[in-house]
Amino acid sequence: MKKQLHYTACGLDNVWLENGFTVKSSALGEVVSVQDADGLHHLLAMTLVQKPGLLTGKEFRFLRVQLGLSQEALGQLLDFSENAVSLWERKDTVPLTCDHWLRMCVLAKLAGNTKVADALERIKTVQPLVYQKYVVKGVQGRRTVSVQRQPKPTLA
Repeated sequence: MKKQLHYTACGLDNVWLENGFTVKSSALGEVVSVQDADGLHHLLAMTLVQKPGLLTGKEFRFLRVQLGLSQEALGQLLDFSENAVSLWERKDTVPLTCDHWLRMCVLAKLAGNTKVADALERIKTVQPLVYQKYVVKGVQGRRTVSVQRQPKPTLA
C-alpha cells in the first residue's frame, strides 16, 4: 500500500496526501515538502465551500485564513466580536448565515471576482491601521504628524 501523508499544516485534521510531496531525511529528522501548496489550499477551499452541511470550526478558520482575514477583521465585517469568531472556530458553533457568507466570499475570491477581492484586500490593509498613534510635534513654528503603529489594546 502506498504511504499517505497526513497533512495537518493547513489546520485541518482530515486531509491526507497520496502524492505531490517529498520526504527527505535531515539531521533533525524527516522533512516534508509539499508541491504547489497554494494550489492545494485552493482545491481544499473549493471543496469546503461545496460541502453539504455546516462547516466545522477548523474548516471555517481555514477559509477565513484563505481570505487573509484575522478573527477581528472578520468579526467586524459580520458585526460580531473577535471573541465570537474565536469561539465558533474552537467549538464548532458557526452561525448558519456566517457560514454561508464566508463561503460566498471564498467562492467570489477564488473565481476572480475583482470587486470582492479588492474589498477583501482593502479590509486587510485598513484593519491593522485601526491601531495607530498620531504624534504631533512642533518644529520651528510648524507642526508635523508622524504615524506610529501601536499594538492592539488588551482588555485588563
